[in-house]
Amino acid sequence: MRIAFVCVQNAGRSQMSTAFAEQERSERSLDGVEIVSGGTDPADEVHPEVVETMQQLGIDLSDRTPQAVSTEGLEACDIVRTMGCSTLSLDADTDVRDWALPDPDGESPERVREIRDQIHGRVCELFDEISQQQSA
Repeated sequence: MRIAFVCVQNAGRSQMSTAFAEQERSERSLDGVEIVSGGTDPADEVHPEVVETMQQLGIDLSDRTPQAVSTEGLEACDIVRTMGCSTLSLDADTDVRDWALPDPDGESPERVREIRDQIHGRVCELFDEISQQQSA
């Protein structure tokens, strides 16, 4: 199974989603799940407020670099989650859903934590679905 988390800059929401997904994959022993993260117009670095907020949970994003993502790469995924900033149109075999999350770029630490916590909850729900599918 291949999952992608996508936003425009791949510098905030999709990076947090990817980090939480990696954590869930490990905790649930779902080694067969590949995680992809990217943006349609990648930034030069992960937003500093995102790095700081994730560090509060012991998750280090300081060494991550935003990456570009292609339609072909996303169509190779089983699941794609966009962060409220995309109008992706992929083939019918890809489960695409938009999470409609606000952009943390330039927001206060409190607001970034709220967004982070929303993302964490959604990633946990997604992995609950994946676990149920794989055990069925």
